[in-house]
Amino acid sequence: MTEELFRGDAYLKTCTAVVTAVDAAGVRLDRTVFYPTGGGQPGDVGVLRRADGSTVAIADTRKGAAPGEIVHVPAPDQPALSAGETVTAEIDWPRRHRLMRMHTAMHLLCAVVPAGVTGGQVGDGRSRLDFDVGELALDKDAIAAKLNALIATDAAVTPRWITDEELAAQPELVRTMSVKPPTGAGKVRLLDIAGIDLQPCGGTHVARIGEIGPVTVEKIENKGKRNRRVVIALAG
Repeated sequence: MTEELFRGDAYLKTCTAVVTAVDAAGVRLDRTVFYPTGGGQPGDVGVLRRADGSTVAIADTRKGAAPGEIVHVPAPDQPALSAGETVTAEIDWPRRHRLMRMHTAMHLLCAVVPAGVTGGQVGDGRSRLDFDVGELALDKDAIAAKLNALIATDAAVTPRWITDEELAAQPELVRTMSVKPPTGAGKVRLLDIAGIDLQPCGGTHVARIGEIGPVTVEKIENKGKRNRRVVIALAG
């Protein structure tokens, strides 16, 4: 298993680590600050810096086949690493921070639109959520105004954990209709935006929602009789 340092502190940009394995899929480390693709959030990119100062560019980060395994995928034509090497793992922080801002903004969008989520994707500065709205009419300007009013409150964002049994007893916490949070490990991570939103999430987020900055609602698309896609973007 890879020690997931980003779970405890999403603001960690670097860490020292030992290469535990290298194969065609990529590089495994004993610990990492790189977030693997999951929950609609893309995997981190960055570099693994060797003891001699040379670097191996990482183009993607994914979950491995084994539980708790994280695979760092090198870009093409990178130097080969060897098991046992000590490296410094460094994420592309500006990109990660934009993803953190966007992912937290997605949770605010869940709070603003009172409908089940049927799909979504966190992007680098631009993201979307799909909602099963039924007869509910969505207004682009109204959603933008509500989102920015919430962001202005600068509420705290706090991860916490509950047991599988506690989650089963509170099904209303699960907003996503197509993807259920992973259970079976005994506990599930919740993201609590004080007084605004509470739902399971394993992604990386900002500490306070004011850090998101202003957002725009670019468009609302019709994706079927009941489905509407809301696309939002960072305004700066």
